[in-house]
Amino acid sequence: MGGIKHMKKPVIGISGSLIIDTSGNFAGYKRSYVNNDYILSIIKNGGVPFIIPFNENEEVIKAQIEMVDGLLISGGQDVTPKNYGEEPLPKLGDTFPERDDFEYGLLKAALEAKKPVLGICRGVQIINTYFKGSLYQDLSYMGIDVLKHNQVNNPARVTHSVTVDKNSKLFEIFGEEKFMVNSFHHQAIKEVGNGLVKTAAAPDGIIEAVEKTDYPFLVGVQWHPEMLHESVEMMNKLFTRFVREASNE
Repeated sequence: MGGIKHMKKPVIGISGSLIIDTSGNFAGYKRSYVNNDYILSIIKNGGVPFIIPFNENEEVIKAQIEMVDGLLISGGQDVTPKNYGEEPLPKLGDTFPERDDFEYGLLKAALEAKKPVLGICRGVQIINTYFKGSLYQDLSYMGIDVLKHNQVNNPARVTHSVTVDKNSKLFEIFGEEKFMVNSFHHQAIKEVGNGLVKTAAAPDGIIEAVEKTDYPFLVGVQWHPEMLHESVEMMNKLFTRFVREASNE
């Protein structure tokens, strides 16, 4: 029998975190969540978003990855310094060690299945530390004058520039060597992880993106392109490419 063939949209799993209610009948109650901009960015660019809820069951984590076509590692808390062999310094922010382990598990399963991976903000730091790289626990520990990398509010506004390596996937995706991004972080990549390459940097030298060149698609960015999906149209190119990679076309 004939008929119209409908293309299945790729399912993108977005790593979730926990938030705790602070008031009302359920004060102290834990809820699984991601910021809604991640959801909207995936929908806008042709994917089907699913929140991957935080859990500590290795078998469940592996099964969660089996159910999606691509993994987006979202932003959030500071990565625990023990993951890269350091003790906590005074300016370290809130950490969630169990979430670190959860996302390392998701990443491991995604890599074994050769599924595309995109890391955003904390996500790029999770990727870097998974591959045995390290972080500056706070930008002040770099020992240099740096740009303002936490714009505090107005997430849809770009505030500083990044320069992209012309031999990178990012340059292939955006088609521009230099452009403006938003910024919401106080940590940054120090030593780049094994098998990763730096593909973008801010004018002060802070690493803004890494990629794994011997893998079909593994890209991490330090800025928040999902928060720019309405105000800076070019940022959708990253999600469009990511979703396309997940579609196995």
